[in-house]
Amino acid sequence: MLQVRGLETAYGRSQVLFGVSFDIAPGQVATLLGRNGMGKTTTVRSIMGITPPKAGSIAFDGQPLRGLPMHQIAQAGIGLVPEGRQVFPNLTVRENLLATAANRARHRDPWTLEKVFTMFHQLRMRQHHYGNQLSGGEQQMLAIGRALMTNPRLLILDEATEGLAPLVRADIYRSIGQLKAEGLSILLIDKDLRALAPVADAHYVLEKGRVVWQGSSAELAADRDVQQRYLGI
Repeated sequence: MLQVRGLETAYGRSQVLFGVSFDIAPGQVATLLGRNGMGKTTTVRSIMGITPPKAGSIAFDGQPLRGLPMHQIAQAGIGLVPEGRQVFPNLTVRENLLATAANRARHRDPWTLEKVFTMFHQLRMRQHHYGNQLSGGEQQMLAIGRALMTNPRLLILDEATEGLAPLVRADIYRSIGQLKAEGLSILLIDKDLRALAPVADAHYVLEKGRVVWQGSSAELAADRDVQQRYLGI
């Protein structure tokens, strides 16, 4: 579904990505792993057109994305849960969700307010509260719900559970497991390998803007050298 080849991205004269390549198949959950500053968020920003790459190719379901404006990339069927959540602080939970509602692919069972509230019960109870009145965990749930309301075919979560309490992280991963079971393709960036392993089909490890390892959860669990050298575990 997503094919990234030879991606090179820079901020001014400072190059961050050096030939990043990876694939995500339909229904697959893949992760980008690595220490801070290794290029994970820049990869996401490159895919979404926020920081346009200077070289390489990005194709989604066979459609070239590189060079398209951000809104067209989103409309192609990619939903982003950005680092830092970035919910609209002066809109209510309900308004945050309705602001992005769309079903361009005409799904038979599209994401709706009721479906999001069923997945995240806390949001139902807080639906009339403003974004800046929510806890960090509630904001993350809202950010995921907001992306789901676009009815994406690929969901990207950048730092999915960073800074959240253990019980909230468990809720987020429960929802990710449910989305996987429903066949949604997902790209995850997170540091919690124990939580990632049961849901992820493939892992790509970044080091200084390059993919230095790729494999399954079982292969990553068995490779202590990769965990210690690139992930600091």
